[in-house]
Amino acid sequence: MFKKIKIIVLLFSFVTFFIISTSVSSLAFGPSSSTIYQGIDVSSWQGNINFAQVKNAGIDIVYIKSSEGVSYIDPYFERNYQNAKANGLKVGFYHYVTARTVEEARNQANFFAKVISGKEPDCKLAMDFESFGNLSVNQINEISKVFLETLQNATNKEVLIYSNSYTARTILSSDLAIYPLWVANYGVSEPGGNDKWNTWVGWQYTSTGRVTGISGNVDRDKFTDGVLLSNTSPIPTPDSPSTPEEPTENGTIIYTVKSGDTLSKIARKYGTTVNSIVSLNPSITNPNLIYPGEQFTISINNNTSSSSLVYTVVKGDTLSEIAVRYDTTVSKLVIDNNISNPNLIYPGQRLVIYNSSTTNLGNECGKVLYTIKRGDTLSEIATRYDTTVNEIATLNNISNPNLIYAGNIIRVPNCRK
Repeated sequence: MFKKIKIIVLLFSFVTFFIISTSVSSLAFGPSSSTIYQGIDVSSWQGNINFAQVKNAGIDIVYIKSSEGVSYIDPYFERNYQNAKANGLKVGFYHYVTARTVEEARNQANFFAKVISGKEPDCKLAMDFESFGNLSVNQINEISKVFLETLQNATNKEVLIYSNSYTARTILSSDLAIYPLWVANYGVSEPGGNDKWNTWVGWQYTSTGRVTGISGNVDRDKFTDGVLLSNTSPIPTPDSPSTPEEPTENGTIIYTVKSGDTLSKIARKYGTTVNSIVSLNPSITNPNLIYPGEQFTISINNNTSSSSLVYTVVKGDTLSEIAVRYDTTVSKLVIDNNISNPNLIYPGQRLVIYNSSTTNLGNECGKVLYTIKRGDTLSEIATRYDTTVNEIATLNNISNPNLIYAGNIIRVPNCRK
């Protein structure tokens, strides 16, 4: 009887050991290939990097932070990209996701795509989503899914997920395992496994690495072939099919929302209305809530009507000259176009110009543009052009006819026969 009990105990111990071993082994996972590349990932935290020294130190791959949210571009992004490429390193990009809704995820993916447009990465584009706030597990996974799908569609490039091992094991869903995993796990001989990914393509094994050419700490990584892109052609420009400078045949443009834009501001810029923009874009559910990176169809048919036009600023233009040329005022141009600094306009900038209310004044005589010289008075100018001080003052909205300034350009009715 004692021998039977002993056998049962031994059998139970063996079964328990087998179950535990099987469970542990099911969580263990390794690199996706036997080829291992030494890598780092960098951002503005590393400051100026000597990539020639980094390359000589044995680093093969560098992932570069490009952007965050919908408006932040890492100040070292362009410099890091150019210098890493120039020194023969394989380059990847990552975006730090701060989205709290699916719509924000979509906008952030489009922003990421726009920031890296024209660049030629060697590695799959990475989503870095690690700060979740009060989001539920379902929300985290839905935001991740939308971000990755949108990014892949916008860039025609393969994408991957950067995540720490705990998040990969406890939060990320198995639906996301269709994307390769770049896992962060420090102070271990190999990264901890999970029941969704069988292999990793990247392992960030320390945040306090040291590499010649970089001052201070840097994240160190090991990468496999699975991190490399199958197509390394340039990232397409998101708004390349049509730009505000190239109206389509039906009189519309595709406008990409910029930081600080509102629908009313866009409407004023293109001589249309908020209702018109909303009617052309069913995706706008809340006219007061638009995001940088969104693209809207805008009708510009009314821009050439008798009530308004769109003027493209050329080199050398000033608001005062444009105002004089089109029978309007600087202040009206500033208000109609949301211009923050009247002394700062740029070639290529588009201005909506509405016809002045003083349409007929002096039309029977025509108008000339006159640049006020030192010593001029309105009465002398009026005499020279056979007109009156009152007509010049009214035409140019001059409140004090006795106060004019050298260098200003005014419209003058020219009634000479």
